[in-house]
Amino acid sequence: METKPDLRSLSISELKAETENSGEKAFRAAQVYDWLHKKSISALSEMSNVPLSFRNYLAGKYDLYSMEKLKKLKDEEDGTCKFLFKTIDDNVIESVLMRYEHGYSACISSQVGCKMGCVFCASGIGGKVRDLTAGEMLEQIYEMQKAENVRISNIVVMGTGEPFDNFDNFIRFYEMITDKDGLNISGRNITVSTCGIVDKIRELADKKYALTLAISLHAPNDTLRKTIMPSANKYRISDIMAACDYFFEKTGRRVTFEYSLISGINDSAECAKELAELVKGKNCHINLIPVNPVKERDFVRSGTEKTADFKKLLEKNRINVTIRRGMGKNIDAACGQLRRSYMNGE
Repeated sequence: METKPDLRSLSISELKAETENSGEKAFRAAQVYDWLHKKSISALSEMSNVPLSFRNYLAGKYDLYSMEKLKKLKDEEDGTCKFLFKTIDDNVIESVLMRYEHGYSACISSQVGCKMGCVFCASGIGGKVRDLTAGEMLEQIYEMQKAENVRISNIVVMGTGEPFDNFDNFIRFYEMITDKDGLNISGRNITVSTCGIVDKIRELADKKYALTLAISLHAPNDTLRKTIMPSANKYRISDIMAACDYFFEKTGRRVTFEYSLISGINDSAECAKELAELVKGKNCHINLIPVNPVKERDFVRSGTEKTADFKKLLEKNRINVTIRRGMGKNIDAACGQLRRSYMNGE
C-alpha cells in the first residue's frame, strides 16, 4: 500500500520548515504540534484554529495515521490494561498500561514483530515485519491515555521489537516525548531495553540522555547465552559490558541488567555466582524476571524458592537486585502473547 510520510513523526523544527515552505506564519507549527501531541487528535479536520489552506497543504504531503483499538483486556486485580492496536497497513501491535502507586507506566512496542529470536519470548515468533515510526510509538501512549483517561508519567520501551534495531525512530520518539511542547515526560522516567547491540549503546551514550538503559542479559556467560539468545552469536558479553561502562561514564546513569529466570537453564547457584562476578564493582541493578510461559515453547519459570535463593546469592555478593513484580497475570500481559493469539485466530 502506497503511503505518505507520517505527520505525527515530524519534529517541531520540521513543522516550522513546512510553515515556511507553505507561506504560513511560523506560530502555526506550534499550533499543529499541540493538536498532534497534547490533544492527540485523529484527523486534521479537528485542528479548529489552523487555517484550512495549511491543513490541505499538510494533507497533500503527509498522512495522519491513527491506530484502531482492536482489543483491551483489563486485570481487575491490579488495574493493568493490555491493548491490541491495528496499524494503517493492517499489522497488529500490543501495548500495556500499568498502574503503580507513583502513577501510570506504559510499556510500548518499537517494531511489528522482532528478528532477535530469543527462545523464551513470544514476540519473535514469526520474525520482524517492519519498524514502527516515531509517530506510531507515540500514538500507543496517546491512545492508552485517552482510553483510560489517565496521564502516563513513565515509559518503558520493552514491548515487541528491538528498539536499537529501529534506532533512528527510537531517538526521534525519545526527543519528541520529552519535548516541552509535547507530553514533556522526563527522560529519567523513560527506560529502553536492548539485547545488547553494542554500537548503538555507544551511540546512545554519546547523546548523554537522562534515560535508563536496560540490557536483556539472561545468562552470565556467552556459551549459555547463545543457546537462548541468537544475538549472542554476534555480541559478546565482554563487549556489551564495555559498552555499558562507556554509557555510565558518559551519562552517570546506572545500567539495569534484566535476567529472566528459566527453570533448569539459567537459575543455578553457579549461574548466580557467575553473574555476581560479572557485574561486581559496577554501578548497576539486576532485575530478576520469572519467565512467562509461552505455549509455543517448553520453558518453565523458576519456582518461588529458587528465585529467592538466586536473589540471596546475589545480595550476598553485594549486588543491587530486585524481583520484577508480576503485573497483569490474569490477562496474559507478557510481551507478544495477545498479538500471537489474535494472529492465530483465538
